[in-house]
Formats: sequence, C-alpha cells, structure tokens
Amino acid sequence: MKTIVIYTSKTGFTKRYAQWIAEAARADCLELSAAKKKDLTAYDAIIFGGWACAGSISQIKWFKGNIDKWADKKLIAFCVGASPVDNPEIDIALKRNFNESEQKNVKAFYCPGGFNYEKMSITSKLIMKMFVTALKAQKNKTEAELIMVKMISSSYDISDKKYIEPILQYLKKDAF
Repeated sequence: MKTIVIYTSKTGFTKRYAQWIAEAARADCLELSAAKKKDLTAYDAIIFGGWACAGSISQIKWFKGNIDKWADKKLIAFCVGASPVDNPEIDIALKRNFNESEQKNVKAFYCPGGFNYEKMSITSKLIMKMFVTALKAQKNKTEAELIMVKMISSSYDISDKKYIEPILQYLKKDAF
C-alpha cells in the first residue's frame, strides 16, 4: 500500500511521530507546505498529523477540505499534544475535529508529546506563562489541575514510539 505521512509541527513532537510512522510504514513523509504542492492521487493511504491546540488539530482544515476528493483512500489523522494518553478528554477532542460524515472516512489517533518551551514562539511562551500563572493562582485546585500545573511549568517529553502502534495496526487492517 503506497502511503504518505503529511505533518505540521511547531516544536518538533509531531514531526518526530510523522517520521516514526513513515519509517515503520515505509511511507513517504512530507511537511504540509510541501505536500500542498504535491499530487497525492497515487497514494492508497494518507496520514495527516498536526499538533493539538485547545482541542483542535492544527491545520486540519486543509486535510478536511480534501476528504471527499480522497474518498477511495484510507485516511488517518493524528494529533500530538501535551496531555498523557489516558486523559479522558482526548477522545472527545478528537471527535470534535470531524463531523459525523467525516468520522466515517477518517480514523483519528492521539500521541502524547510534551512541551518544548525552547522551541516555542514568544507569543506561545507568553500565553503558556499566563495560563500557568492563572492556574497556580486558582484556589481549591483539583488533583488534575495540580498535575497540569506541575507538567506545564517546564519543558518535558513523554513521546514514545509505542504510541504509533495503533496507527500502524489500523493502516494494515483491511489493506487494499
């Protein structure tokens, strides 16, 4: 099955996952700006990866805009975020990115990445600093909020190749 992995990455976590998936699936791998210029009709499977931001997958609009055109292809989307994989809100957020019709054609996955403050833009750093400050100032924090404050106060990396396994299994399932 001829496969391509297309990604957009801000601090490197999504790029890392895209490269891992492409290597394991023997797929081509392109950054989104290059993929937009490429004819993708020869591919049997198209995998799109973006980073998670406030429950949305970055640049998903481009991918969604092509779903009908790619109706004969296996379509996979994945997003990489800072939350651990067991966060119950991940499935809800993934489903919100696709309407009911799109969910019939696209299988979505989540891969935990982390935070890399050193590679963030100044604007993103400021937004995160304000968020952390507001969260720290909040009284009667829940256990989840305490954990979040600890996690996002500094850079960390929870990415792992094992998180691409469900994507690879789905890719192989009912192969053309």
